[in-house]
Amino acid sequence: MATYKELKAQMAELEAQAAAAREAEFQEVLADIRAKVSEYGFTEQDIFGRRRGGPRAPAAHVAARYRDPKTGATWSGRGRAPNWIKDAKNRDRFLIDS
Repeated sequence: MATYKELKAQMAELEAQAAAAREAEFQEVLADIRAKVSEYGFTEQDIFGRRRGGPRAPAAHVAARYRDPKTGATWSGRGRAPNWIKDAKNRDRFLIDS
């Protein structure tokens, strides 16, 4: 039966072999991807789609649906309700006539 030290040495050797095999496969795959991107003219957006944290399209403006008669403040009806309408039993009185 192998000792702990022998097993640790085998494990280290296998990890080194696995890293070398991964690097070799990595280079092959990368070369294949680069060739296909070049051949078909893929863009980054084609492959990855819109990335988070990158430039975003501007949010569409939503027209106001409610107006506070006292202050003139408006609310679109989306998101958290403002205090002036939050406790209203009937929000219809705050509707903006179109």
